[in-house]
Amino acid sequence: PPWPVTSPAELFDWLRSFVAQLWMDDGTAGALLGTVPQDVELAADALFAAMGTEGPARARFRAFLSQPTVFRFVAAVQGFFDNGGTKAFVSLLGLPDITGSIAGDPTQGTGLCAFDDLEEVALLAAPGLSPAQQTEVLEACERARDRFAVLDGPAVCLDDHPMPSSDGGFGAMYVPWVTVARPPWLEGDHPVEVPQRLARRFRPPGEGEVAVPPAGHVAGLMARVDGERGVHKAPANEVVWGIRGLTQHIGAVAQGRYNQRGLNVIRRFEDRGIRVWGARTLATSANPSWRYVNVRRLFLMLEQSILGGSQWAVFEPNDQLLWTRLRRDVTAFLYRQWRAGALFGRTAEEAFFVQCDAETNPRSQIDAGVVQVRVGVCPVKPAEFVVFEIGQWDGGSSLSEG
Repeated sequence: PPWPVTSPAELFDWLRSFVAQLWMDDGTAGALLGTVPQDVELAADALFAAMGTEGPARARFRAFLSQPTVFRFVAAVQGFFDNGGTKAFVSLLGLPDITGSIAGDPTQGTGLCAFDDLEEVALLAAPGLSPAQQTEVLEACERARDRFAVLDGPAVCLDDHPMPSSDGGFGAMYVPWVTVARPPWLEGDHPVEVPQRLARRFRPPGEGEVAVPPAGHVAGLMARVDGERGVHKAPANEVVWGIRGLTQHIGAVAQGRYNQRGLNVIRRFEDRGIRVWGARTLATSANPSWRYVNVRRLFLMLEQSILGGSQWAVFEPNDQLLWTRLRRDVTAFLYRQWRAGALFGRTAEEAFFVQCDAETNPRSQIDAGVVQVRVGVCPVKPAEFVVFEIGQWDGGSSLSEG
C-alpha cells in the first residue's frame, strides 16, 4: 500500500524495506547475506542493514535505484520535498519499467486504486508516464473528486503534442523536463530519448547533471503555494527550487501557443530564475469553468470541506430547522473563505450563495432521506457563479456540478 514519508531520508528507508521484501520473495537474500535468519522479520532487517554498508547488497540496491522508472520516481519525490512539500504517500506501481495499464484493481487495492481510500491525498503525481497511463491518472482523479493530477509532457515538446484531456479539469501538464544534480549513487548514462525532428531543440544536461520529468517538483511547488497563500492562488510565476536547468528553451511567443492548448511551460527568466509560467488545466472547451488550476483546486477544497462539515446532518429530521442550520454552517464557512481572498466579489453576496429550502428538498427528496444543499461560488469575477450541489443521507453522500 502507499506509504507516508515526510523527508527524502524516510523515502530511502521505505525503499530499502521495499527492496528487502522483494529479495525475500525472489529467493536472492541468501546470495546477498550468506546466512539468512530463519525468522522472516530478522532476515528482512539483515537485508535492510546490509544495504547501508558497502557490499553486494548495497551494490544491488544502487542498481535497483538506477532503473529509469525507479530513478525518476526517486527524483520526483526529492523534487517534491525540495519545493516545499511536507508529506507524500509513495508507491512503486511496477518494475522494472511500466508499459501497460496502471489503473489497478479496486477489489485488490492495486495500481492507482491503492490510493482510493487515502483522504489526505490532494495531488497525484506520476513522472514519465505514457499518454494512456496519464489518462488513467486523470480518470482516477475524476472518480475520487478530491485530488488533482500533476502530469508532465516529453523532454522536448512542440505545441502540437498529443495530450490527454479531462472534462472536469482534474489535471494539468507541464513541460519541458528539468535538469538536476546527478546523485552519487546513480549508475549508467540515463540518456533522454528525443525524436530526431526535435533534436536541435534539445538542451542536454551539463556535466554532473541528469534530466528528469518535472511532475514531482511542480507538485511540491503547489504544496508550497497552498501553505503560503492557499489553493485559490494560481501555482504560477513561482520559482522551481532544486533544479539547474531545462531540456528545452520555450520563449514567450511559443509559450502563448502552448498555453492555448493547456500546456503549462516552465521557463527561465533573466535575473528571476526558472519559473512555472502557466496555470491551465486539461479541461475541454465544453467546460470552460474548469480551465484554470486554481479554480478547479479551490472547488475541490470547498466541495470536500462542505461534504465533511455537513455529515452531522445525517439522521437529523429533514425539516426547515435542519435546512436553516445547514445554510448557516455553509454560509459561515464560505464567508471565511471570502474574507481570506479565496472568493471574488466586493460583497459576500457577490461572492457566493447558499440555498437549502423546500425547492432543493422537495417531498421526493425528503421521503428518500436525502437533504440537498445548492451552493454557488464566484471564483473569477462578480456575477459568474459556478454551482454545485451537496447531498447527505444515511447511505453516503453525493456531489454534482453545473
